[in-house]
Amino acid sequence: MTTKKRVPIRKLPTGVPGLDQIMGGGLPEFSFNIIAGAPGGGKTTLAHQIMFANATPERPALYFTVLGEPAIKMLRYQQQFEFFDLEKLGKAVRLINLSEVVLEKDLDAVLAAIITEVEAASPGVVVVDSFRTVVRKSAGGTSETELQAFVQRLALHLTSWEATTFLIGEYTEGEIRDNPVFTVSDGLYWMTQQIERNSIVRKFQVMKLRGQAPIPGLHTFRITDRGVETFPRTYGLTGRPISSSGGVPRRLSSGVKELDAMLGGGFPEGDSVLIAGPSGSGKSVIATQFVNEGLRHGEPGIIAIFEERPEEYAGRAKSLGMDFDGPQHNGKLTLLYLRPLDLSVDETMREIIDAVERTGAKRLVIDSLAGFELALAPGFREDFRESLYRMIGALTRTGVTIISTVELVESFTELALSPYEISFLSDDVIRLRYVEIAGQIRNVMMVIKMRRGKHSKDICEYAITAEGLRVGDHLTDYHGLITGVPTPLNQEIADRDRAAAARRREEKE
Repeated sequence: MTTKKRVPIRKLPTGVPGLDQIMGGGLPEFSFNIIAGAPGGGKTTLAHQIMFANATPERPALYFTVLGEPAIKMLRYQQQFEFFDLEKLGKAVRLINLSEVVLEKDLDAVLAAIITEVEAASPGVVVVDSFRTVVRKSAGGTSETELQAFVQRLALHLTSWEATTFLIGEYTEGEIRDNPVFTVSDGLYWMTQQIERNSIVRKFQVMKLRGQAPIPGLHTFRITDRGVETFPRTYGLTGRPISSSGGVPRRLSSGVKELDAMLGGGFPEGDSVLIAGPSGSGKSVIATQFVNEGLRHGEPGIIAIFEERPEEYAGRAKSLGMDFDGPQHNGKLTLLYLRPLDLSVDETMREIIDAVERTGAKRLVIDSLAGFELALAPGFREDFRESLYRMIGALTRTGVTIISTVELVESFTELALSPYEISFLSDDVIRLRYVEIAGQIRNVMMVIKMRRGKHSKDICEYAITAEGLRVGDHLTDYHGLITGVPTPLNQEIADRDRAAAARRREEKE
């Protein structure tokens, strides 16, 4: 049995972060594509980005404008993006205005004008913006059959000249069915933006792409000073994970000796750790000491911050005797400030994973999950639990040890672990809480869960000092500690507590 050789299709880079992955490796060379969506969706910016990424003087890009904004006005804004290369303009990138041909002549004349320019330049990329204008101009006296014939001839000519083509059009989703333009195209890319309360969320979808397998579904994107940036839904979940030796994992110190003892020697490397507790209970202090301990041993760290600015976070660490300024300057510590109110989980994930790959960090703190949720656009908050599952899975594949903090509202009837019901996503769970003993608020901690090792079952008191968190004695004189209102085990302890409370009252008086 013989196997036929497949004709290879070279894939062109889009020049758009994340988009090659969404498309299954890049743009099929010589394909006939449509970039569609409502006004303001980023279609022109995307086309320019692809054009500048692939245009060369030998194989230039031709950009045909049709009754849209004047080329000089368009270039005035497009040159603000980092991808814009003034050296390529007029040589590798050429702009051609077809407005007069479209206004005064028929489709055959438009086709002839495009073919003349293509034959003269032998381009690698051809863009027609906006192709929808050509269709509208011809709609009055052209049948659907004639329009389809025009589109097919255009595609045939451009493919024969080995050009990768993009038609830009302002279409609605209802126009997809039975439209001859969409039928002929090899690739159809849909760009949308929608308002969610006070946030704007942009989505990109590959609705059609012949010859390769793109990632299905809606992917968020953002327009920044770098141009279009896309965030694949599967970012960090594909590819080969960090290999494991299969032996006993290395233990990472928390920076608190007594807590390490409760953990059986520290956090297993590569674990996802959840630290849960009420406001002011010391969650961020433990997370800060964890990163600082790594810095002491030359291990880079990352802290993703959602509630404070980096300088405030570093200042609080300094008040506990930890220097975060020096490690930031020498590249050992990265404080990621992620506070916009229209983030997506995929965008946040890419920011963090990019920082991990850039610094080689093995310790990561997400402080806090509540702040993270508030930074997301409203639509993403609805799927926050599922999104966390994807994000934690992607991050732990890199071999990083993650500490996430979550704030709880204390209940005196149960020991809650997280308002998001995500404790199952965590390998290790540490619970902090307040208890009332003899008229005083005291802090206690317990290790609730540890997947890869034995841990202490003790409930220990702790205090936050000028040098950080310090764990004290195992509280053995009370029962009901996890309710927050413990009861002395015998009358002698009760008498002692009453006497201590009386002394404090006398001292105040």
